[in-house]
Amino acid sequence: MEQEKDSQLLARRALQVQRGAARAAVLGVNDGLVSVLCIVLAVAGAGASAHNVLLAGFAGLIAGAVSMAAGEWISVKAQAELFGGILKDIRKLILEDRSLLVKQVEDGLSKSGHGDKTAETAANEIAEDDRHLTEVYARQVMGFNPDELGSPWVAAISSFALFTLGALAPLAPWFFVEGSIAIWISIILTGIGGLIVGGYISTSSGKPVINGALRQIGIIILASLVTYGVGYLFGVSVS
Repeated sequence: MEQEKDSQLLARRALQVQRGAARAAVLGVNDGLVSVLCIVLAVAGAGASAHNVLLAGFAGLIAGAVSMAAGEWISVKAQAELFGGILKDIRKLILEDRSLLVKQVEDGLSKSGHGDKTAETAANEIAEDDRHLTEVYARQVMGFNPDELGSPWVAAISSFALFTLGALAPLAPWFFVEGSIAIWISIILTGIGGLIVGGYISTSSGKPVINGALRQIGIIILASLVTYGVGYLFGVSVS
């Protein structure tokens, strides 16, 4: 029973990855954390007031969330349309040279471990229904599942919501404090978010949690140093 649950969980994870929701979620929250932290630190490093830091941060949040959502929608939509075109061509090929597709399905089944006779029988049974033949050919020969092409809206909404969630971490302190205290709290909250994202990626890929967590922390520290330094230099040159 435990193995069956593990298998079902693994199948759901694989489906989320293929449909693009998991990728959109990870990219969304990570970009929200890092990009808005960079904006906050650059503006704060230039000596801006808390009000101006919040203004710049919210501008980055809105622009980033909308951009991420639009990009993911276009990406997943284009992928679905491209695969849809392949499916259309497969249906056309079925009408023009059905025997070729049946033979390729048979060869694919043989390569996956089925006996020659079993593969031939299965391929002929599959070929009795055009829709079934199209789906099996797409999976067996083309390497994609027609039922799991992903939803553009799921990807877009996931990106928008999680970018916003990630962006709020570096922005939140500036509602209550300012100056160096707000800067450090922004970095710490972003670091905590980065640890969660990095840990999730490592766990999902079967690697030690510490690997992804340290990688994310390294990215955040580097981004913090560079953007604050640029903002500080810009602020000094202006003054």
